[in-house]
Amino acid sequence: MNVVRTFPLILLAAVLSACAGKPARSDAPVASTAVPAASGDTAATAAYSGADTAATGTAEAAAADNAPPPAAGDTAATAAVQNPPAAADDASAAGGDDDFDALYGANGGTTDATAYDPWEPFNRKVHAFNNAVDRGVARPLATAYTHVVPRFARTGVSNFFSNLRAPLTITNQLLQGRPADAWDSLGRFLMNSTLGIGGLFDPASKAMVPRRNEDFGQTLGAWGWRRSRYVELPFFGPRTVRDVFGLAGDIPLSPIRTIEDDKIRIGLQGLQLVDTRAQLMALDDIRDSAVDEYALTRDAWMQRRNYQIENDLRGKRERGSDDANSPIPVDAMPMPQWSN
Repeated sequence: MNVVRTFPLILLAAVLSACAGKPARSDAPVASTAVPAASGDTAATAAYSGADTAATGTAEAAAADNAPPPAAGDTAATAAVQNPPAAADDASAAGGDDDFDALYGANGGTTDATAYDPWEPFNRKVHAFNNAVDRGVARPLATAYTHVVPRFARTGVSNFFSNLRAPLTITNQLLQGRPADAWDSLGRFLMNSTLGIGGLFDPASKAMVPRRNEDFGQTLGAWGWRRSRYVELPFFGPRTVRDVFGLAGDIPLSPIRTIEDDKIRIGLQGLQLVDTRAQLMALDDIRDSAVDEYALTRDAWMQRRNYQIENDLRGKRERGSDDANSPIPVDAMPMPQWSN
């Protein structure tokens, strides 16, 4: 091969090597999840620093696999890239990543794991308020509920409220252009409302009819509003701006809100609140022991929400489903949804 034909190949190889050595960048702004540490929080700060170092080392190691062999003077840099286990051990010791993996696995089931949280200072204050209400009112009520009410009765209550969501789910499936899924949900609703005695039992699951939960926030995501900034509302808990607008489409379809008798309506809403909070009790130990409970809650909720929207965009055969035995309800973490 002559010099004229060889030179472009050498130039192309050099350009590709340079690109491989650069870390990936995201055009969307990335919110910081680190908490400013006081004098007594040195260990927590070091843990988060270790987690960031481990992530950086992993990205550089992946780039180094495609990079050309280093020169003699680069031995020290190469050794640093090839030996990141110490930082990874620090991250594991912190417990933050382990807490998150315990909820959703290493990847969380979605390709967009970054929470867009430019309002973090405000959200943290609201989160502290919600936690105070949760620990002072909701958690004690849920604890008493689980101790007094037998498991089979609690399951019936959960089935009842899940069945009440069917009209909302069917409407949003139609809005998303998924008539086959809407037909399945309609069949499930009719089967559970009749054979299941008003939804207290769930014969549709035994008949292998898939259970899906849809809301207008997911519909807006399916229509193109994929990425939205995170916001936490008092009493309503984690949301995005997209989901706040989605509430306006969900509230008119709530069967409970159509009940005119205030005592019955408020009683059902209170029972739904306690039932939803009782389902979240499995997460209390993880939340209480987390290094940064706000970041854990936000990231886990966003992972779940992004998964739901991405799942709606798949074909029916490729579409997954939420685990029916998951302790994390679709609508809330950690505060229950009060809009239904």
